[in-house]
Amino acid sequence: MTRTVGILIFDDIEVLDLGGPFEVLSVASRLAVRDGEEAPFMPVLIARNLQSVSARGGLRVLPQGTLEMHPPLDVLLVPGGVVDAVQGDPEVVAWVRAQAARAELTASICTGAFVLAQAGLLDGRRVTTHWEDQADLARQFPTLTVVPGVSWVDGGDVLTSGGISAGIDLTLHLVERLHSRGLAERTARQMEYRWNENGAVA
Repeated sequence: MTRTVGILIFDDIEVLDLGGPFEVLSVASRLAVRDGEEAPFMPVLIARNLQSVSARGGLRVLPQGTLEMHPPLDVLLVPGGVVDAVQGDPEVVAWVRAQAARAELTASICTGAFVLAQAGLLDGRRVTTHWEDQADLARQFPTLTVVPGVSWVDGGDVLTSGGISAGIDLTLHLVERLHSRGLAERTARQMEYRWNENGAVA
């Protein structure tokens, strides 16, 4: 089974918040296909429209779908970066809420947690985000509980991670959950990445 993973992209997205999880999903699928399996993941970059977005530092990224036009999503991934405009966009927040209701899993990287919280997806949950933003997240959304000192928090159907490189840790955890421990370990090895498994299960 190939799961479609929708990754929301927007101006001032953090480059590694996007590139890290995308690379994990891509490498995992490549390794699985090499073993004669069907690709387990198909990442799709989704933006408000089909114009390129400018990531932090000026990297330009082209979306593959829009809020109105994209395949059905099995997993929704919301990266971080400067998310003020995204968090304050009622149409994007409503889209996130609607996709999360249909998807098997929803996850955030770094400050993407603010978008999930704005959509009401983190109420009453234990979550995490970039260490620099944890106090702000707790202050803005007092119904959630921020867990410090972990790379990610697995809340079942909703997962959150710390900042930037922690998105790689979380996505490797997703590979383990949705496919196998073996593929997650092989993916980390192929990427020559030291997988930080210091997560919390809510």
